[in-house]
Amino acid sequence: MTVTSTSRRSASVVLFLLLVAYIFNYLDRQILGILAGPIIGELHLNDRQFGLLSGPPFAILYSVLGIPFAFLADRTSRSRVIAAAVAFWSAFTALCGTATSFWQFFLFRMGVGVGEAGGVAPSYALIADYFEPRRRSRALAIFSLGVPIGLSLGTLLGAYIAQAISWRAAFYTMGIAGVLLAPIMLIVVRDVPKAQHPSAAPLGQVFPMLARKPVFWLMAFAASSSSLCGYGLATWTPSILERSFHLSLIERGQFMGSIVLIGGCTGVFAGGWLADRLGHLDRGWYARLAAIAWAITAPTFVLGFFAPSLWIAWPLLLIPNALNILWLGPVVTAVQHLVPQRMRSTASASFLLINNLIGLGVGPYLIGAISTALKQTYGTESLRYAACACTVFYIVAALLMLFAVPRLRSNWVEDSAH
Repeated sequence: MTVTSTSRRSASVVLFLLLVAYIFNYLDRQILGILAGPIIGELHLNDRQFGLLSGPPFAILYSVLGIPFAFLADRTSRSRVIAAAVAFWSAFTALCGTATSFWQFFLFRMGVGVGEAGGVAPSYALIADYFEPRRRSRALAIFSLGVPIGLSLGTLLGAYIAQAISWRAAFYTMGIAGVLLAPIMLIVVRDVPKAQHPSAAPLGQVFPMLARKPVFWLMAFAASSSSLCGYGLATWTPSILERSFHLSLIERGQFMGSIVLIGGCTGVFAGGWLADRLGHLDRGWYARLAAIAWAITAPTFVLGFFAPSLWIAWPLLLIPNALNILWLGPVVTAVQHLVPQRMRSTASASFLLINNLIGLGVGPYLIGAISTALKQTYGTESLRYAACACTVFYIVAALLMLFAVPRLRSNWVEDSAH
């Protein structure tokens, strides 16, 4: 069961540091998107090549290695695995600043993926250990604030550092800061006492249990469809603002930073709060909330990208940047409750494997590839059309998650089931 003897203050400190680590996780990802222009120019890349840098090399290792790292965390120490992961991905982020060719950048991005594979799933499980069920979705939503905060800070800091010094200095700065965070994580963040934490299940028991549940596949592929578009747009929206709205590097950073920070934080926190309020009445709300949000996200993104002015585009893009991320707290909580407590890290990693392999691995590359294919027809506007075409995956995500609603009710595992 959850560690009820753990003080709320200790739990809050752990949650705060995990949030900081998660901010660096997404900061190190998003910095690539805002720096697309100078990187493409200096390394002589096309959109397809940059999309490849943004997706598959990172996603394949990040997704596949997440399961063995999560299993290691369940069997040894979740906190130590997280601290080591922070140090590793931050070091490779700094190395990205030294890249002088496509293939060097490709290899360093793979290193970032290896490191980040060890961070998220163990963090989910550690939060579930520290927070009882009635507070868990909100705690996971607070942790998930790392996504919009990291994306917005990566955009703003990346733009300002690149403008003041160079794009390489931006990678050095972010990477070194993350390396310095790692020892703090190691000293302060502690695992739940073993006496209160059930022993981890064998790896071979977890995935077969999940695989037998259609609700797991529905939620995983729904989240993957959403993430395909979400990761793709996070990577390419700064370039759309440059090519279609003619914004400078700093202006792009300010525009993206504001809509992601305000919209993203609002959406993530609202998702966790609503799930905790509605989920105890009907477990189906953990899936239904995401479906409703995604159904609204698709058309508002399209309207925002084709808005006649920035004053109209900003509020229109604020809405989907809130709603496309609302699912994190509710759905991650639901995945935690498809298995007993001792399987949670590995269950989360299995979910993340599918979500990131499809979402992160395909999204940035697909939009870049479509843009390159449409270049001859639409010129500099090809990227805007490619991004809008991919929003159809939000509709797919909404439909899949609606199918998961009734199944989630019957497959929910309470904390007392080991």
